[in-house]
Amino acid sequence: MKYTGNVIKYGNNVDTDVIIPARYLNTSDHAELASHCMEDLDKTFVSRVQKGDMIVAGQNFGCGSSREHAPIAIKASGVSLVIAKSFARIFYRNAINIGLAIVECPAAAEEISEGDKVEADLDNGIIRNLTTGKEYKTAPFPEFVQKIIESGGLMQAIAHLSR
Repeated sequence: MKYTGNVIKYGNNVDTDVIIPARYLNTSDHAELASHCMEDLDKTFVSRVQKGDMIVAGQNFGCGSSREHAPIAIKASGVSLVIAKSFARIFYRNAINIGLAIVECPAAAEEISEGDKVEADLDNGIIRNLTTGKEYKTAPFPEFVQKIIESGGLMQAIAHLSR
């Protein structure tokens, strides 16, 4: 699992209410959710995010309510990976369940800057800041998590097993 993208950076305690505001929870359309992703925190996010970009954030990313809409909106916006110092527990599991790659790496989250180009090799637990040349180590994804993400989410992984 390898990802390369430009970084959009946020701070600590980015909650699900700013990832996808509650007023948009009446839809399950992924494109519609993506069109409102981060709008209460960063009005420019939707206009500047590109397919493959990464979000880098501080502590407790995805705190707040346990809505699956939040990781869906992030993934549907084109974000390939979220790197943070830490994640809220329910957000972490929801992200894996819908096939959004996320990784905790406090040093990378602290030192990587907005606009940096980053390469992440999650099979081997290596994050490289291609802008600065700095490298960070993190725990590789377990094989079963890799299969869920590569399948596009838990339900797709289960469907694949039953074939």
